[in-house]
Amino acid sequence: MLDFAIFAVTFFLALVGAVLYLYPASRQAAGIPGITPTEEKDGNLPDIVNSGSLHEFLVNLHERYGPVVSFWFGRRLVVSLGTVDVLKQHINPNKTSDPFETMLKSLLRYQSDSGNVSENLMRKKLYENGVTNSLRSNFALLLKLSEELLDKWLSYPESQHVPLCQHMLGFAMKSVMQMVMGSTFEDEQEVIRFQKNHGTVWSEIGKGFLDGSLDKSTTRKKQYEDALMQLESILKKIIKERKGRNFSEHIFIDSLVQGDLNDQQILEDSMIFSLASCIITAKLCTWAVCFLTTYEEVQRKLYEEIDQVFGKGPVTPEKIEELRYCRQVLCETVRTARLTPVSARLQDIEGKIDKFIIPRETLVLYALGVVLQDPSTWPSPYKFDPERFDDESVMKTFSLLGFSGTQECPELRFAYMVTTVLLSVLVRRLHLLSVEGQVIETKYELVTSSKEEAWITVSKRY
Repeated sequence: MLDFAIFAVTFFLALVGAVLYLYPASRQAAGIPGITPTEEKDGNLPDIVNSGSLHEFLVNLHERYGPVVSFWFGRRLVVSLGTVDVLKQHINPNKTSDPFETMLKSLLRYQSDSGNVSENLMRKKLYENGVTNSLRSNFALLLKLSEELLDKWLSYPESQHVPLCQHMLGFAMKSVMQMVMGSTFEDEQEVIRFQKNHGTVWSEIGKGFLDGSLDKSTTRKKQYEDALMQLESILKKIIKERKGRNFSEHIFIDSLVQGDLNDQQILEDSMIFSLASCIITAKLCTWAVCFLTTYEEVQRKLYEEIDQVFGKGPVTPEKIEELRYCRQVLCETVRTARLTPVSARLQDIEGKIDKFIIPRETLVLYALGVVLQDPSTWPSPYKFDPERFDDESVMKTFSLLGFSGTQECPELRFAYMVTTVLLSVLVRRLHLLSVEGQVIETKYELVTSSKEEAWITVSKRY
């Protein structure tokens, strides 16, 4: 067996493995173009390892074989869809389960039943209300945390290099934790403790589905289990405190507690939202600032919009909604960075894509990282161009892919607002500048990040 613990690929491979682990083998989808297994036992896993990541493997596969391709995960056939046209044939807008949530639950080995359609609709509504109410109730807190980061950056000399990834992760942890879990995380030490446990769980979930490496290492397994137990213990305590009581500030967990969910469902949903929101928010903030430092004209236009909307007045929830160009910048950030490059669904009934039959219980990957760079959909796909989203049809396509509108995952919706407030505060007072000679390389996992720390400098506008 190959050493599948290679960090650059393990997470995505484990993600696929988790889904396959939970379901019986599907029949072969005969006739779909693709590659034959490299090894009888491992299928095309050596090819994925050699490519560097599942995303990079899929890029090469779709370039060679077209929009609908197949490959082998062990002895299992997997189908990948790589253009908007074929995704339109497969995506069901009436689906109530979130594939991002489903995958994370599989990786955490949570076993609660996903429920029927009506239950999934109810839980989706709770999520939506939780995001809306926590953002509205805690806007002042979000603004305060953004201004604290601004003050920190204003205190730096202009030549000082700022560790962007580190600062954005810290900001995201403080913001998300207080808006999801409440005042417990006003304490800096509680944030640091949570961040450490969060990092351990995030880096380990899914390992062992392939080679059992987590189970084989008693030290790693104990560290992971202890970290997960500590996170769950914190959530259980907060859930117990919030039940049956009214608080002046509404947090995300309150919406789950007030819904018709059992304690295990509340625990799992709050865990998934906490884990995913922290990472998505941190990476969206990081990539947005990176692109603004690289594309000075985009930063200039964003500053002009912020100045026009707010003037000398305060940043308010009502005014935030007027930042149309800022939203375009964030959409283009998600697209250019390929923030979440792969998603997946299980084929619950036999289906057809173009001329190809997809058997029931086949794992179908949405190669979003491929789709988001497809020149037939996105002219000049490697150019950072927020104004491409002026076109209503482009926004519809983006919504279809789950990055906006009714199909937008709640964690991303949360991240959009947090990042918008942060950029409004920072760009209003600061020029964000790149470090000369720095090359930022990309690491493709469940959420895309930079391989190394990204450094910037700042200078005062006034």
